[in-house]
Amino acid sequence: MSHPALRRASPRVARCALSVSLSLALCPALAEDAPSARTLDTLVVTADALDRDDSRPGTVSTATKTALDPKDVPQTINTLEMSKSKVYGLNDLSVLLDGTPGVDTTYDMRGDGILLRGFEADSNDIYRDGVRAAGQVRRSTANVDRIEIVKGPASVLYGRGLGGGMVNLISKQARFDGISSANVRLGSWNNQGGTLDLNEVLSPQWVVRLTADYEEADSFRRGIANENRMVSPSVLFDNGNGLTWLGQYTWDHIHRVPDRAPAYDALPADVPHRIAYAHPDDFVEDTLRSVRSVLDYRIGDDWSVKWTAAMSETSQDFDHLYAGTYCGLDGRLLGTGRPCTTRGLMTFTRAWQETENRVLSNTVDLSGRLRTGPLEHDLLVGIEDSREQRNPDLSTSLASSDPSLAYPYGVDPYNPQWVAPKTPRGAARTSNRHRAESQALYLQDLIHLGEHWKVLAGARFDRFDFRTTNRITHQTRSYDGTTLSPRVGLIWQPVEAHSVYASYSKNFAPYGGRGLMSVAVAENAVFDEEPQYSRQLEAGLKSDWLEGRLSSSLAVYELELYNVRYRPDPENAPFTWAVRGSERSRGVEASLMGRLARNWYIRSGFGLQDAKVVEDKLTPANEDKYRIGVARKTGNAFLRYAPEGAFYGEVGVTYRGPVFNNAANTSERAGYTRWDASLGWRVMPWTVTLAVTNLTDTDYWRSTSMPGAPRTALVSVNYVF
Repeated sequence: MSHPALRRASPRVARCALSVSLSLALCPALAEDAPSARTLDTLVVTADALDRDDSRPGTVSTATKTALDPKDVPQTINTLEMSKSKVYGLNDLSVLLDGTPGVDTTYDMRGDGILLRGFEADSNDIYRDGVRAAGQVRRSTANVDRIEIVKGPASVLYGRGLGGGMVNLISKQARFDGISSANVRLGSWNNQGGTLDLNEVLSPQWVVRLTADYEEADSFRRGIANENRMVSPSVLFDNGNGLTWLGQYTWDHIHRVPDRAPAYDALPADVPHRIAYAHPDDFVEDTLRSVRSVLDYRIGDDWSVKWTAAMSETSQDFDHLYAGTYCGLDGRLLGTGRPCTTRGLMTFTRAWQETENRVLSNTVDLSGRLRTGPLEHDLLVGIEDSREQRNPDLSTSLASSDPSLAYPYGVDPYNPQWVAPKTPRGAARTSNRHRAESQALYLQDLIHLGEHWKVLAGARFDRFDFRTTNRITHQTRSYDGTTLSPRVGLIWQPVEAHSVYASYSKNFAPYGGRGLMSVAVAENAVFDEEPQYSRQLEAGLKSDWLEGRLSSSLAVYELELYNVRYRPDPENAPFTWAVRGSERSRGVEASLMGRLARNWYIRSGFGLQDAKVVEDKLTPANEDKYRIGVARKTGNAFLRYAPEGAFYGEVGVTYRGPVFNNAANTSERAGYTRWDASLGWRVMPWTVTLAVTNLTDTDYWRSTSMPGAPRTALVSVNYVF
């Protein structure tokens, strides 16, 4: 959160002040060479606003599409500053979000494995710079500046979603106040990589930036590895008279030897955590490409119009063995007890897939401020046109598909040896082409009701059209509809430092809530006319303390997901869906961030959530049971000591409570507590950091099939120029 002096200044003055102060603090030579038009001689900004050890954002934009003080947003928003987390060598999005209140993370070979307030988010609710990046893929965070997490429904501005919230990755981009840097890092499990970040002011109107990253690493699990590459150029033009244009391209590529191991209860209990079961021919290729153009024109002092055009492409190709089953020495499968012939060995199934997702988005936003009598309005009016495609081709070695794809050889679970290559791929057993088109109109108004009261009201009207073609059966089916998504919040600010709020919001997910867009084309498919909806009631308190140096938030909520679908007979009738009932999440979330004392900083959050099945027509016995994979307690706390001088350090703890592995709540996975710590040395232009994850070398399971990493160290060296 920004210093009070900056909050009282105009946005243009604040931007100039930040530019000057950063240049003076971090790179004096750059400040001396900067154009005089971008300097201010009379404004003094205190160090509080630029404190590099303070993780609070000055403004947040994802929840409202406008830059607002967090206290003016009647909804919970968590922010993650990447510079504090990247020193630990974290690149996977799910690992970065681990411990965030109300966020459950797990291991998912295909995607990120993220749940928000008890509901899935990783296939449909991940955004990059406000543009949906749909699909089951791993997303690199090498070019991410910060992450904003909006809790609860976000359809009022972003359209369809699964209801738990959204995650927005905000990219590094060209800046007139930017600096250049180079980074190298070396760590456990042959982790090595480097980043080059070049920001160059070409003239008073033009600035360019190039960010490139390379990283490769093995794993504490034998035979598992990954290689990440990223390149992102961007350019910013500012004519100095209200017109700006930003252009950016980002390319991410991740090559992985995947770790899709059997569940821990499908293995003998004494199998070491470090054993994995990747075949030498197994692989996953994730590629992400995005192009973004943002044209912004300021009309006078109070109004601006912004056109954002973007394209996002994600693709994932994989071929691997997975889900092994162990045949005990008694000739019975572990877990099921069914007879088997490969005594003392494991057998695997196989899957391969080639899929591509594409999103084309055009958005025009008009925003500004006006008065109607005694009321002051911060208005946003927007229109959006988006087009999406998802093209999956896949096959598995299930008995119902292609048994020839199976790996028929048994593998010793204690010493896996692969005696033969995998068989050549056959024809795809599933080949679909999914398309979605949507048009939307939305309106948002932050109404100032006098000195202490504000109302944030908004609504969005969506028209959507889905179409699926099965390329094998040549069947096509379409589905269309309209919906209205409202949000209203009341804000009371008795004093500037405190904000009390209450809000209501609603979300929609077309075609029965499928996270990945699709329409069932089979003739016997149940046609889901009604979308799946979610609605949330939230109340909270956001506060600044110690003259703005410390910020806190407290929220209570009830989030209900209703019109939930299910497949009554997924084996024999996989395209037949029916309404199962509803699910509900209730909880409390709290955070504390900022400077506690002269040299002490904190970033922390804790959440209690109760996510249960309310109605289940398929299995009434599961009603009032907890949702799978949702912890009742989550949280983390990092305490940083940064005295005057070169050295600083921090220690942090991440906690996740136990979770249930099945809908009947008969199988429970233990929670865990993980300690991390880092020690840094910084004398401009150099910064050297040693970070240790899992300081106490605790054994724990991230998911049923993935143990947490043991003690891991990373040394990083950063040079600013």
